[in-house]
Amino acid sequence: MIIGNGDIASALPDKKNRLFFASGVSNSQETRESEYAREKTLLFKQDRNSHIVYFSSLAVLYGKNRYVQHKREMEALIKQEFLRYTIMRLGNITWGTNPHTLINYFRQQLKADKPITIQNTYRYIIDKDEFLHWIGLIPDWSCEMNITGRRMKVSEIVDEYCHIGIKN
Repeated sequence: MIIGNGDIASALPDKKNRLFFASGVSNSQETRESEYAREKTLLFKQDRNSHIVYFSSLAVLYGKNRYVQHKREMEALIKQEFLRYTIMRLGNITWGTNPHTLINYFRQQLKADKPITIQNTYRYIIDKDEFLHWIGLIPDWSCEMNITGRRMKVSEIVDEYCHIGIKN
């Protein structure tokens, strides 16, 4: 079963023995507490005997903002409440239409001829094929998976992924 209809959910295969929980807060800059509460409420409506697959963020390993705090809280709830779980921490995805992802944000800015700020830092990028590869490797027991994908400088990400379909 797949809970959600966003970019992650759109890539998932429906498997009878998994509950893919892909209906979370999708904007890492979210400030509305109602969005965080909505995800928790939806989580508690799920069958605790299911093997839940929760999509988290690699940022839980280093970040400090409200979104990261929420992801940590959700991970703890899943470990506490579900008999079997897989917590899958992801970097930035390359597919989808969510305007809040790193790549889509840069694409929008460039398409609108707006300036972008490119930080001199690295991000982790995962494409759909690699994502699906790891989905296929989820074991039957509880686990946590950190799916990094490619480590790239932000400038490399913009060069490789953000000029697609943009007229100069």
